[in-house]
Amino acid sequence: MSAINVAAAAAPLQWAESLPELDDLQIGALRRMLNLAGQLPDDWSGMHGPTTMQEDFGGLRFQLAYMSYALALAHVHRLPGAPGLFKKPFEQLIEKMLSPDVWAYWHYVSTGNGPINRSQGELPAQWNPVGKDNIMYSAYIQSMALMYHYLFRDARYAKEGALTFAVASMFWGDGSLRFPYDERSLNEHLYWSMVERGFLGIACEPNCVFQICNQPAIIGFRMHDLVYGTSQAQEVMDGYDKAWADFGVLTESGHFNMMVMEQERVVVTPPDAPWVDFWLAALMHAWKPELVGERFPAHIARWAVEAPHDTLWIQPAVQHRLDMSPIISARDHGWAAVAAAEVGDERTLARLLGYADRFMNPVHENGAYFYPRRDEHFDAQGRLSVMDPHTGNVLLGYARLNVKDGLRKLFEGPLTDAHFAAPALASLSKGINVRRATYDAERRMLALTLEPGASRVDACLTFDNSVEKGMPEVIHDGTDAPCLSVEGNQLEMRFSMSRRTSLVLAW
Repeated sequence: MSAINVAAAAAPLQWAESLPELDDLQIGALRRMLNLAGQLPDDWSGMHGPTTMQEDFGGLRFQLAYMSYALALAHVHRLPGAPGLFKKPFEQLIEKMLSPDVWAYWHYVSTGNGPINRSQGELPAQWNPVGKDNIMYSAYIQSMALMYHYLFRDARYAKEGALTFAVASMFWGDGSLRFPYDERSLNEHLYWSMVERGFLGIACEPNCVFQICNQPAIIGFRMHDLVYGTSQAQEVMDGYDKAWADFGVLTESGHFNMMVMEQERVVVTPPDAPWVDFWLAALMHAWKPELVGERFPAHIARWAVEAPHDTLWIQPAVQHRLDMSPIISARDHGWAAVAAAEVGDERTLARLLGYADRFMNPVHENGAYFYPRRDEHFDAQGRLSVMDPHTGNVLLGYARLNVKDGLRKLFEGPLTDAHFAAPALASLSKGINVRRATYDAERRMLALTLEPGASRVDACLTFDNSVEKGMPEVIHDGTDAPCLSVEGNQLEMRFSMSRRTSLVLAW
C-alpha cells in the first residue's frame, strides 16, 4: 500500500513541527552513546582513561551505567514515541556491563589493604563481583536491568541466569568461574545486604560505604517496585535516613559527606571535592529533591570559576596515585552539569556546557559530538582543559539530554499502560537520527522527525500498536512516498530519505 500525501495534510505537519525536538548537539551526544553501545563486545575504543585496572570513578562501569541512564531519560522525556531507538543499545550496554573487562578489578580491590581500609589488613581475594561489597558495580547492573524491564516491559533479565558473571579463561583454571543471577535474585541480594547493615549502605571498597554509590541501588529498588509492585525503595530510604542521621548526610558547612569507614564508624569527606556534592546531588535528587535543590546554589557558588563568554568551569579535585603524582579530571565539571540539568538550573547548565564547547576541544565524528580524552590539566591561560572519557563521552551528553526533574520523574513512575499501548517506533534501520517522536492520544497522531546520518538512507521503520484499529494515513514532507505493509501485528514502512523528513501517522 502507498501512503497519501495531499495538500490537506499541512495542519498535521505544522503540528508536528511545533513539537520540541532534539537540537544538533543533543543529536550528536545521543549518537556518541549509541555508537559506543554498538561497538563489538570488549571493544572499548575511546573509553579508556589515564588510569589502569578500572579503579577510578571514570572506569568502564561508570560510563556504561550512566549511558544507560542517559538513554532512559532521553527516551522517556524527549523521544517517548521511539522505544526502538533505545531498546537494543540498552541491551548492548548491559551485555558490555557483564564483561569481565568491566568487573575483574574486584578480584584485586576486594583484597583491601589500601589507604582507607588498611586497618583490616589484606583480605581474601574474591571473584564474584556482586557477592559482597562492590556496590560501585553491583548497584549499577541491578538498576540497569530493572530500568530496562520498566522502560520496555521486557522481562529478559528476569530469566534465571540472565545476569551471569563469568570468566571464560583459556590458559588457567577450568573455565568454571560462573556466578549466575537475574534481576530479582540480584535485587534481593542487595536488599538483604542493606538490611544487614542497618540501611547505612553497602561498601564499595571493603570498609568504605559511600553515599554516592548507594544511590543507584535505591534507584534500582524503585525500578523493582514499579515492575513488581513491591515497596522496597521506601523501606530503604526510611532506613537510610535513620542510619545516616548518626553521621550527617551533610557536613557542618553544608556539603555532602562522602563516606563512612564501616569498621571505625568514622565519616570521611575530602575538603576539596566538588564531585562529591554534584554527583550525589544528581542522583539523590530523585528522592530528596528539596534538600538537593536547597544546597545546589551554594555548591555552585563554592566551586565554580568564571570564564570568558559568560561561561563557567568547576575547580577540579586533585587525586594522587600511590607514587603521589597528581590526577585531575573533568569529572567535577561533568557532574556539576548533570546536577544543574536535573535540578533545572538552566543558566548554570548553559554556562557549564558553553565552557566545554569553547574550551574543552569537542569534535564531530561519525555523526557524534563529544569531547575526546586530553591529559593536559590546564591551558596556557590557566583554564581547565583536561578531559576524561567518562565526562567527554557520557556526563556532558547526559546533561544535554536530561530535563528538569528528569530522574526524579522516572523514579516516581511516569510510564502508564497508555504509554505502552500507544503507537510507537519499534525499530529503524541504521544511519537514521530521530529528532522527535511523540504520540498525541487526543489527535490519535504519531509525529516523527528523522534525518539521515549519511547523504541518503533506504529507511525501514516498524511500528508497534499501529494496525489494531486499521491502517493509518501517513502524512509526510519527503520527496518519496513511503510504502506500507503489515508484518504480523506491526506496520512496516519503507522509503528513501536524503534529507530531514517529518512524518505523521494518523488514525
